[in-house]
Amino acid sequence: MKKALFIDRDGTLVLEPDDYQVDQLEKVVFYPGVFYWLSRIVREMDYVLVMVTNQDGLGTDSFPEETFWPAHNHILKSLENEGVKFEEILIDRTFKAENASTRKPNTGMVLHYMNGEYDLDQSFVIGDRITDVKLAENMGARGIWLNNDPGLGGDEMDSTADLSGTLALVTQSWEDIYNHLKQHSRQVRVERVTKETAIQVNLNLDGSGRYHNNTGVRFFDHMLDQVGRHARIDLEISAKGDLDIDPHHTIEDTAITLGEAFRKALGDKRGIERYGFYLLTMDESMAQVALDFGGRPWMVWNADIPREKVGQLPVEMVEHFFKSFSDHAQCNLNIRVDGTNAHHMIEALFKAFARAVRMAITRDPEHNELPTTKGML
Repeated sequence: MKKALFIDRDGTLVLEPDDYQVDQLEKVVFYPGVFYWLSRIVREMDYVLVMVTNQDGLGTDSFPEETFWPAHNHILKSLENEGVKFEEILIDRTFKAENASTRKPNTGMVLHYMNGEYDLDQSFVIGDRITDVKLAENMGARGIWLNNDPGLGGDEMDSTADLSGTLALVTQSWEDIYNHLKQHSRQVRVERVTKETAIQVNLNLDGSGRYHNNTGVRFFDHMLDQVGRHARIDLEISAKGDLDIDPHHTIEDTAITLGEAFRKALGDKRGIERYGFYLLTMDESMAQVALDFGGRPWMVWNADIPREKVGQLPVEMVEHFFKSFSDHAQCNLNIRVDGTNAHHMIEALFKAFARAVRMAITRDPEHNELPTTKGML
């Protein structure tokens, strides 16, 4: 799926004049750093660029067409000379009081980008107004607020509290935007609801090892906690399932949802190590896990764990958990564990898995390339 940057014009690509109307060539002053950093984004990353701008009353007596187009075309040509070309230019001409469906933050101009062809979870709206961030929220994308107008006061800043799930970055610098996109957020929320379970996973691959997991199966929660801590990811899982029947559906659907969360958070996988492997001992037990986030599910399982249950966790569900995760994260897993104590064997296995994950998801910011010769994963 394609990713896009929906970029405002005035206050974002060019500085906004005192009268907030770029209607003369003399008023065109490009935002500091925009040529260098935006051209690097174009060269190094695979975003489609779309300009989305409100131009109040364009075509009316207050803003005649003949004063707009010379300045606008100069902006586009100057950017194009630096390799920055927009797939589409979207201009709303209405006044704010009209509250038109096409005026940001309404989505009328961008509906054709919301039809499923674009990965909006991995797309951004970049602009100098909170309306740009609200547009991102309405689209299901992330927002980057280029907060450069001291005249806005505190009201706009106060309104960001309600947009914390959408607002990815607040800055005054295109360099910061470049760095953020280069190391884009790998934080996702995935939900799965069936007649048997309701699962919610909040995952941040660049977290600090925080965890809070509640599935109703306490030993399973303890194992998921190990994944958060030892992979050094932030992991929060809430699961409600038909435990009165059996833990099977809850554990299986948790694995499916967690796998989907990893797949989405990894995105196009640029810059990641891709492979992870770890050998770990816990008392008499020895666990070995190797994995590959290469886009193809496969699992090899070598384990003979004594006992039918540890706590409320059926031992047979350990293999099924990792198989379901592999299928939906689209990764290879090769797992081996030896020992005599079932509790130790399972815990060593989850810890080794977590450490292998930690290795595989690590990014090298100096080599933001796909870890494959095929051109895609």
